[in-house]
Amino acid sequence: MTPLVTMIAVALLAALTLGVVLALRLEHPWLQPWALLRAVVQLGILSLILNGVISNRWWVAIFLTVMVAAATWVIFRRLRVAPRYLPALAGTVIGASAIPLVVVFATGAVDFSPRYLLALGGIVIGNTMTVCTLTGRSLGSLYLSQRDEMEAWLSLGATPRRSALRAVRSAASTALIPSTDQTRTTGIVTLPGAFVGAVFAGASPIQAAQFQIVVLAAILAAGALSAASFSGIFGAPEVLPLDERPLGERRSRSISGASNSAEKSQIGS
Repeated sequence: MTPLVTMIAVALLAALTLGVVLALRLEHPWLQPWALLRAVVQLGILSLILNGVISNRWWVAIFLTVMVAAATWVIFRRLRVAPRYLPALAGTVIGASAIPLVVVFATGAVDFSPRYLLALGGIVIGNTMTVCTLTGRSLGSLYLSQRDEMEAWLSLGATPRRSALRAVRSAASTALIPSTDQTRTTGIVTLPGAFVGAVFAGASPIQAAQFQIVVLAAILAAGALSAASFSGIFGAPEVLPLDERPLGERRSRSISGASNSAEKSQIGS
C-alpha cells in the first residue's frame, strides 16, 4: 500500500460520506470530511513523533498528559459546561483511565513498557472521553424531559441527588452501551484493532486474543468509573432546566420567575 493509493481511497470515501450527508440534508455536512482531514494530519504528525517517543517512558508520560488534556478539552467543548468544571473533568479522565491501567500493569497481564503504556493509555483515555460525553449529553436531555418527576421528588423533601437518580442511572447506562456492545460482539461481528494489530505485528492469535481481552476489560472498567465520577459531579442539579442548557448552568431562571415572565408576556399581548 503506497501513500498515493491510501490518499485516493480516503478521498473517495470522504466524497461518498459527504454526498450521503448532503443528500440527507443533515446538520453540519462538512463535519465528517473535516474530521477525516484532521485525522489524516494528526496521525501523520503522530507517526513522526512516535519514532522518538515510543521507547522513552518520560516522553510517553508527556504524550499521555497531552492526551488527557485534549480529552478534557473535547468533553468541555462538547458539553459546554462552565469553566469551573475543568479540574473536575480532568480528574475524571485521569482517575478513570489510571485505575484500570494500574491493575493491568500491576498484575503483569501486560508488560510495563513504554510501547504498551502508550497503546493502552491512548485506548483507555479515548474511551473515557466518549463515555463522559455520552453521559453528559444524555443527562442534559433527561433533566429536561424528567423535570416534572424531579420536581415531584423535591416537593416531597427529596434531595437534588435523589430526585435526579433515575435520570443519572439512565444516562450512565446509555453511555456504557457502545463499549458493552463492542465487548459482546468481539470476534463475532467485529475484529478489534488491538487484536488485528498484534497479529500483524507477529504475535500468535492466542497472544493477540489475550491482549485484546485485557484491553476490553480495561475499557469497561474505565467506562464504569467515568460514568460514576461524571454522575457524581453533575448528578445533583441545583437548578432544573427550562430548556436545553449546559450541565451545571447556574444562570437559569427560577421556575417561579419563568412562570411570572410567561404570565406578563400573555397579559402584554
